[in-house]
Amino acid sequence: MLRLRIRVTHWPRPALILTDTPRPGCLDCAGEGGHSYDYGDHTGEYAGTEWDPCPCWNEDHRMVLLPLPRRHRWPRRRDDDRDPWGPAGYSNEPPF
Repeated sequence: MLRLRIRVTHWPRPALILTDTPRPGCLDCAGEGGHSYDYGDHTGEYAGTEWDPCPCWNEDHRMVLLPLPRRHRWPRRRDDDRDPWGPAGYSNEPPF
């Protein structure tokens, strides 16, 4: 049985997606969807974290509902003479 929810994703492009969620009463993962564990290299130093998904959840089961428009990185500035900060964002008023 699927337990669906709506999420926002930003990769590869912004979109609303419908995705499956882990079973909250799962005895193996306790609703987290899997187990993470740390592992080391041949010297015993930390080398990373591994993730094993639980069979109660399919993390690849998703469907795009609505692509969202991309946001501009920099907001547009107004070139307005009524703006006290001026077009460049600096004030032209004396400090005192």
